Amino acid sequence: MRRFFLPTLLLMPLAPSAIAADFGEAKPLRPISTYSIVARDADTGEMGAAVQSHWFSVGARVPHAKAGVGAVVTQSFTEVSYGPLGLDAMEKGSPAEKALNKLVAKDENENVRQVGFVDAQGRVAAHTGSKAIIHACDQQGEGYTVQANLMEKDSVCAAMATAFEETEGDLAEKLMASLEAAQKEGGDIRGKQSAAMVVVDGEKKENPWEGRIVDLRVEDNPEPLAELRRLITLNRAYNLMDEGDAAVTAGEMDKANELYSAAAELSPGTHEMVFRRAVTLASVGEVEASLPFFAEAFEAWPAWRDLIPRLPASDILPDDPELMAQILAVD
Repeated sequence: MRRFFLPTLLLMPLAPSAIAADFGEAKPLRPISTYSIVARDADTGEMGAAVQSHWFSVGARVPHAKAGVGAVVTQSFTEVSYGPLGLDAMEKGSPAEKALNKLVAKDENENVRQVGFVDAQGRVAAHTGSKAIIHACDQQGEGYTVQANLMEKDSVCAAMATAFEETEGDLAEKLMASLEAAQKEGGDIRGKQSAAMVVVDGEKKENPWEGRIVDLRVEDNPEPLAELRRLITLNRAYNLMDEGDAAVTAGEMDKANELYSAAAELSPGTHEMVFRRAVTLASVGEVEASLPFFAEAFEAWPAWRDLIPRLPASDILPDDPELMAQILAVD
């Protein structure tokens, strides 16, 4: 079994990252990330970042994104400040390359950094320091950049780029395929532990927490990419549920039922989705349509039945004793 040992210095606690005048001054102590991608979908304008590493909770430090602005990954001997400072610069109008170059120029430890930027126009930039642990690489294409360090083979970046370009589907699917291609090439020489993905809307939002289409982290798992793919599928299902709820509110019941059915196909057996569909239908007067879904939910999780009488007080269901009796009577 291959073993990878870090020098004693690299095992010391990592100092908090700087985000002000002391940016890049702290001595880098240990490598955190291995392979990642940032990209923009030219059709939808969505932007995203995805990463996998043999490191606990890689998603807490490496990927950064903001709707209508861009996405950043900061890895190797990670300086987290590249994320918020890079997004701030791009939001103020700096292209990806200019924003990255300004930060690299200020970084006393740029030779151990690895960073990738994409902006809202799809312009990309990357930096791989000369001391990033080999095999280290970065490769750019139209609207994306991939980067990797601590790789078992030197072919990882090329495999990631090819997978991104050749995969059909939404941005999350293309990002996922790129990560999986890296792992098929051997991935991180240390193994696997955590993964993360963030995808944001191409349109700027009033609040920084808005416009996050995908925001998923696998903190510690023997197969982090398999778990991330499972979560992406579940994320799609819940997004479809949200769209179904919006269609109900708009009075578009046929569309709502199509969306609810699509969500159920993606996540069969998720009884909370079934219950939510039933409650939403009942709340707008579609009681007969809701009853089979209440029955399915109650059978899967009997405690849903106990929840029903509590909902009128929160205006989730009408305060109607006849309706309550009708719902609770389903087998």
